[in-house]
Amino acid sequence: MIARHLGNMMDEAVGEGVFPAGALLCARGNEIFFQTAAGEATLDSVFDLASLTKPLATTLAVARLVAAGELDVNTGVGKWLPAFKGEGRDAVTVDMLLRHTSGLPAHRPYFEQIQGKAKPRTVLRELLVQEPLEQVPGKVQLYSDLGFMLLSWLVEEITGKRLDHWVHDEIYQPLGIEELFFIELTSGSRGLVPVDAGRLVPTQDCAWRGRHLVGEVEDENAWAAGGIEGHAGLFGTLGAVHQLCSAILSAVESESGEILPGRLLAKWVKAEKNQTMAAGFDRPVGQKSSAGKFFSQSGFGHLGFTGTSFWMDLVNQKIIILLTNRVNPSRENIRIREFRPKIHDAAHGFFS
Repeated sequence: MIARHLGNMMDEAVGEGVFPAGALLCARGNEIFFQTAAGEATLDSVFDLASLTKPLATTLAVARLVAAGELDVNTGVGKWLPAFKGEGRDAVTVDMLLRHTSGLPAHRPYFEQIQGKAKPRTVLRELLVQEPLEQVPGKVQLYSDLGFMLLSWLVEEITGKRLDHWVHDEIYQPLGIEELFFIELTSGSRGLVPVDAGRLVPTQDCAWRGRHLVGEVEDENAWAAGGIEGHAGLFGTLGAVHQLCSAILSAVESESGEILPGRLLAKWVKAEKNQTMAAGFDRPVGQKSSAGKFFSQSGFGHLGFTGTSFWMDLVNQKIIILLTNRVNPSRENIRIREFRPKIHDAAHGFFS
């Protein structure tokens, strides 16, 4: 009955214009007991994961470096990125970037200045290090894309590898995950893993870019920088996201792991006092959480702007993943805000 109800909810969401393509998965750890696709999606569809890039790529890369002793989260970012200094930025630590307490603004339309430049990523980084802080570092939690752009740059400086190559080689490939990847736009390639174009779920009809986006990252700043950034750019399938979420949950629960540093991540998925977001992850806080009413205080997850999300709970190893393209054809469609908590609450019946 629960499975039928969830399938009907997904189909109705398509019919009501919440999204044209969607996929839902419910699991207890690595055991999948329900998955479905609706509308223009199949279980093999590849979605633009948007800000799921933050926890599923950038945060895990930073965690690996911290666990290896190559990075200290309590040290100023300027130690590794010397250009990021002055005007209060000396006080910004790696931990502050992860927890969105750096004082950096939420967003800046850098793409307007870097589009068409010969070295767009270099120009982006010049703009990042010049960005004035809006708050005193460590005082206010404000969700910021800019902090994760800096984190991906930091990973590159320490490892000598671009973020997409590093997470593929050090995390996804060792875990046997084949269909999480970035799509590099500057070279015209389809990222590190070849993808049949027919499996790519389209996103918005973009007036600025003059086309309907398919296989191009939705986020303008990531797009203008070449498709690979720390805040956006990751693409993947429902199954691949589950593989990684299951590995994260297992590592956090056991506080161990060779590939994912579980002891460290177990600390990171918890919020500090008077904060709602954890280090690299979000938490199901408040009555209006997108996770619905039934995730415990041990829950953690993240949302993506394109209409993607994952939520996990240590209490019962619950994993619920929802991937959609709610921005197709327009970003103005925000019906998913009402739909998300409802589908999570309905899925809780599997775990009660």
